Amino acid sequence: MAPKFGTSGLRGLVTELTDDLVADHVRAFADACDTGGVLCVGRDLRPSSPEIATAVARAARSAGLRVIDCGEIPTPALALAARQHGGGAVMVTGSHIPADRNGLKFYARGGEITKEDEAAILAALDSVRPAAEHDDDVERDDQAGARFVSRYVSACGAEALSGKRIGLYSHSAVGRDHLAEILRALGAEVTELGRSDTFIPVDTEAVAPEVRQALSEWAAELGLDAIVSTDGDSDRPLLGDESGAVVPGDVLGQITAEMLGAETVVTPISSNSGVTDKGFEQVIRTRIGSPYVIAAMEEAGGRVVGYEANGGFLLGYEAQGPAGPLDALPTRDSVLPILMCLIAAGSGPVSLRVAGEPPVVTLADRLQEVPVEHSRALVERFRSSPSERATFLDGLDASEASVDLTDGVRMSLTDDRVVHVRPSGNAPELRLYVEARDRDSAHALLSRGLDQLRAAVGTGRPG
Repeated sequence: MAPKFGTSGLRGLVTELTDDLVADHVRAFADACDTGGVLCVGRDLRPSSPEIATAVARAARSAGLRVIDCGEIPTPALALAARQHGGGAVMVTGSHIPADRNGLKFYARGGEITKEDEAAILAALDSVRPAAEHDDDVERDDQAGARFVSRYVSACGAEALSGKRIGLYSHSAVGRDHLAEILRALGAEVTELGRSDTFIPVDTEAVAPEVRQALSEWAAELGLDAIVSTDGDSDRPLLGDESGAVVPGDVLGQITAEMLGAETVVTPISSNSGVTDKGFEQVIRTRIGSPYVIAAMEEAGGRVVGYEANGGFLLGYEAQGPAGPLDALPTRDSVLPILMCLIAAGSGPVSLRVAGEPPVVTLADRLQEVPVEHSRALVERFRSSPSERATFLDGLDASEASVDLTDGVRMSLTDDRVVHVRPSGNAPELRLYVEARDRDSAHALLSRGLDQLRAAVGTGRPG
């Protein structure tokens, strides 16, 4: 996977993320985007992240920026720190992809970089200035994590989770200790599970079967009310109910939006369509990716929130939590949806609160190590040819009622199910999203759909 720059940042194999490549992108970012002359730097727990973070700081100093090292910290906590310092940020993380890869996430002073920022950075790469004389003076902000913890404790209150027994699947998530501190401060009894000194790539949107099995076994063995976790840089949530069953991220988003009294909800086309039945004043569907969600949130204004199918929640206004205010944080956050769903369950089981949502089940998975050009070619055939789509759907004993080409190919079927095929924007993966009215039907559709896609990729033809 050659390094690739996009709105999600720069990603690639660690062996190819050279100091010079990192420095070029950091200096291009400094030239093209408003940082207020300040750059906060954070990192996840991958073995390669400290060295890359050092290269980021050195490049930022050479670009004349004041650099603040926030250490090992969740991405949303780094974004919050950057807002508090009035500057930009770079998070060194590969998110949920394996440890042999890494990357950079860029934040301008106004928040996550936009598609316009992306274009400006790419243009600036062609004329990056040589490194200027500089010192390596880097400040430290050792309280950024503590302020992140305080944000939720003050908004939710010390008794918000009193009496709840919560399992924390720590693995190698950078925010594991922050999340444990928050849960305990809200009154929960927390049992840590699966802590690892070796990096484990956890995808909260396409949860691996072995992770689902572990959640189920932990829940049964320990009598837990819920199990919580995040991905590697802790901007995407993972919540299992009292049986360990994973609550989909978009359902977490629906519940959180309701708990916070949002009027407008912005979410990608891949999210659970049950949100349109929730009674919000406005629901806006976008292309997949936080830049599209953020752009639509900014255009909508008011009491607006956004979320993605992976559960990352974006708060676009000062909201009222159960015990106090929550400042806007329009970047993917994992903590808020976890807490709001647990609090919304009250004294009852999490599964009962989830069952109160509209009866729509979404599932997602992906084929890994699929060359990007193969994924894009297949999806392009689906986009341009109704007969190609019909052949693919024949293998699912289904037929198309309508198609949405907002992002990838989303096929609504005549029996109200949905099949959505899309190449990953930042990894060699082909993603499949499905929707049905019950879990068994959704699982069956996902399994058969993956088989069909596997055959299509392998043969160059669908079906």
